[in-house]
Amino acid sequence: MGMIGGGGWFHRGRRYDTKTKPNVSGRLLLRVLRYAKPYRLQIVGMLVAIVVTTSLGLINPLIFRQIIDVALPAKDIAMLNALAFAMLVLPLTVAVVRILQRKLNVTIAEGVIYDLRISLYRHLQQMSLRFFTNTKTGELMSRLNNDVIGAQNAVSNTIVSIITNFFMVVATLAIMLHLEWRLTVLSVVVLPLYLVIMRRLGARLEKISREQRVHDAQMNAMMNETLNISGALLVKLFGRLEAEVEHFEGRAADVRDAGIKRAVMGIQFSTLLGLLEYISTALVYWIGGLLVIGEALSVGTIVAFVVYATRLYFPLEMLANAPVDFAQSIVSFERVFEIIDLPLEIAEADDAIRLEKVEGKLAFNDVSFRYQIDGDQLLSDVERVGRFASVAATRSGDADRRQNGAPATGVTHQAREMALENISFRIEPGQLVALVGPSGAGKTTLTYLIPRLYDPTAGRITLDGCDLRDLTLSTMAENIGMVTQETYLFHDTIRTNLLYAKPDASQAELEAAAEVAHIHDFVMGLSEGYDSIVGERGYRLSGGEKQRMAIARVVLKDPRILVLDEATSHLDSQSEALIQDALSQIMRGRTSIVIAHRLSTILAADTILVLDRGAIVEQGSHADLLTKDGLYAKLYETQFSQQHEFF
Repeated sequence: MGMIGGGGWFHRGRRYDTKTKPNVSGRLLLRVLRYAKPYRLQIVGMLVAIVVTTSLGLINPLIFRQIIDVALPAKDIAMLNALAFAMLVLPLTVAVVRILQRKLNVTIAEGVIYDLRISLYRHLQQMSLRFFTNTKTGELMSRLNNDVIGAQNAVSNTIVSIITNFFMVVATLAIMLHLEWRLTVLSVVVLPLYLVIMRRLGARLEKISREQRVHDAQMNAMMNETLNISGALLVKLFGRLEAEVEHFEGRAADVRDAGIKRAVMGIQFSTLLGLLEYISTALVYWIGGLLVIGEALSVGTIVAFVVYATRLYFPLEMLANAPVDFAQSIVSFERVFEIIDLPLEIAEADDAIRLEKVEGKLAFNDVSFRYQIDGDQLLSDVERVGRFASVAATRSGDADRRQNGAPATGVTHQAREMALENISFRIEPGQLVALVGPSGAGKTTLTYLIPRLYDPTAGRITLDGCDLRDLTLSTMAENIGMVTQETYLFHDTIRTNLLYAKPDASQAELEAAAEVAHIHDFVMGLSEGYDSIVGERGYRLSGGEKQRMAIARVVLKDPRILVLDEATSHLDSQSEALIQDALSQIMRGRTSIVIAHRLSTILAADTILVLDRGAIVEQGSHADLLTKDGLYAKLYETQFSQQHEFF
């Protein structure tokens, strides 16, 4: 991303301008209204309530006039009592109707936002892994929280306020014209000044609001990165506390300054409009007083008129500010709809096939893959300023290389544009295939293509003769189990984490899976057993315990195809032995693709695929590959031969 002049920035080849105004188009408004369609009866009820409360609220000044001009001069006590009683009943009636109106309003707003939030969350869950590897979690949280709340404000407050104030202005002007048309003209003579102030200060308020949302998203993204367990651990290990606090101070200061600017600009806006109101009121009293002295107007009429004139300015002020408020809310809707409109990279075909029984025959046919970035499938990021300007260019270059499937600066032996190129092999049901090769050769990328975390850039992958893109996503999810090197666990109980694979599993099934993974005895040794909390990302468990949890979860799922990263280098010998035994049990009778780090797995494999720079350079059995004296023989000498002592 690079900064440009004029308050904008470039990102992924596109220009984003902080001065750009929200596109309040009819299409966007119709889209918002579609979310309100299920609540049309409540909307009608709310509109009726608005008309009733507004109309009843306009009666009081007429009662004042009747008291001053009729009841008091005639000394009519009965009329005075009736009018005074009416002045008590009207506010009570308005209060009751207003409570009903508010209930309807909140029901509509919360319902619309509930539907919008569910649509947003569902769409995010359907996005490909590529999307999440290129989007900060904090930005997604900002869309799900801040922007959805902004959209909620549009529905519950801004739109209702516009309707209410518009009806109030129209009704008030009608009554004022009926009372005295000359004073009415005098009261609205300052309206052109209202419009000038609205255009000048309103545009500045809109810009500040946009900046505030950008700063909020930046601060949220940083908090999400540094306040999770991994981020906090990294900060502590490298002693970056003060640096991160200083960085956060900058982000928080931007939010603070934008909030101050918005508040100051808002009070300037209100103050100027208030001054215009006082000027208009003074003119009405002056000219109206002259008319009363000349007996062209009654005292009660001018009192009622001034009350109406005073009540006219507030809704006028709200209406003058409404375009700004509405535009600010539209910014939120735009940001939410931007996510919902992102195309699904991993989409299910309309005529997708569901395989009732999967044999497990897997084939790669001339498959190539590139970690290409399509800007249309990613969010328009908020403007960011790098933590350390001196390394900004280096980081940008590294990011470009990583997006192309290449490592960052300093790692050159596997650098390339294509992560995988012309990969072809077949796995028969029940066979074990071991993947070996240097770091960065493409082994993990290959395994990610099997459960359709990514789709090939070229070529096709088939399961039982069917292209993966022609199968239902549920077929893939139900029949492919994957254990990655980094195990993720929810901050919940052991039971909940295991049941994630099979929510309806019985306790007996749960314990049987744990037995296979050699984790049951450990769990039963805990004070809470299967109801023990594992902590954030499972950090209360050791690396071996987490990996055995992941294995138990896959055993409970009972998939036909297993995809495993067998990394055990960071484990102690006891955990490693337990995991190796667990893996050997769950691979029996299943089609298995394993990124092999142990000689025992390699020796047990039906086929060994040797990858280098994204291509299969050798394949065959252990003995055959050793005789070729190629890359596998070198890897064996440097990585695997020393493991003989364990067998």
